[in-house]
Amino acid sequence: MLVALAANLVIAAAKAVGGLLAHSPALLSEAAHSVADSLNEIFLLAALRRSRRPADRRHPFGYGKERFFWSLLAAVGIFVMGGCFSFFQGVEALRNGAHEDFTGYLVGLIVLGVALLAEGISLLRALHQVRGQGGASRLRDPALRTVVAEDGTAVLGVTLAILGMALHMVTGQVVWEASASLAIGALLVYVAYRLGRDARDQLIGEAADPELSGRIGSLLRAQPEIDSVEALFTMKTGLDSLLVAARVDLVPGLDSERVEEVAMRIKRSIARTVPEAEQIFLDVTDRSADEARESPAATGERGGA
Repeated sequence: MLVALAANLVIAAAKAVGGLLAHSPALLSEAAHSVADSLNEIFLLAALRRSRRPADRRHPFGYGKERFFWSLLAAVGIFVMGGCFSFFQGVEALRNGAHEDFTGYLVGLIVLGVALLAEGISLLRALHQVRGQGGASRLRDPALRTVVAEDGTAVLGVTLAILGMALHMVTGQVVWEASASLAIGALLVYVAYRLGRDARDQLIGEAADPELSGRIGSLLRAQPEIDSVEALFTMKTGLDSLLVAARVDLVPGLDSERVEEVAMRIKRSIARTVPEAEQIFLDVTDRSADEARESPAATGERGGA
């Protein structure tokens, strides 16, 4: 990731210099895009490092959600530094026009061509990493998901900038380049929204996938000592960590030692079936005991004559 950060900084500097020389709104929009990507690389490095810290007294469920927090900041960075600046460049070009001296555009197009090659290679590497780590299911990792989104939007954004600049040179109409800047802005805002929404869902406490929750529920209902599963709650506490809490009623006739033994066995079964379930809580009740406590004889009530 440090190599990707260095590459993004070099590309951002080249785009910025080329954009200033050519007075190109599309190239300046892409420069802002690369700056946002560079800032996001720093956020993701922080996410990877901080999320690996072990649980402590102040954070008993660990720091796994740090990944989601820093991914949310990365989404905000894409929106503000990339999307908003690109919209600004597009609107300014439509309002004020642009210089019709295209002497710097050749340099700008060369810079974008090199950037397209570099971003394309980076995207292929990211997709190869996704396939090597389990395919599309690994995109639940917010860091990897952000990298893939960044590389994909970078390739598309550079392509739009090249088209906008080329059509501007051919037709002499700045509207093509302004439209490219606006399209880049819209693309970045959309990507920022999707990444931010995913990070928000994780931060506020997202349940496990329905298939995984179903497996846990089936395991509980298959236990001979469980009469009914009254409630089952799950929450992702990190990329590969899960909290499971269940309220179950046991069949009548179990003494306290047997109840404790059953509860420990059920927890071990859940841990074996769902390795990411690092925290498992069972609220075990004996329905027959509850009914006995609520009976008229237990509460001192008498029937009428």
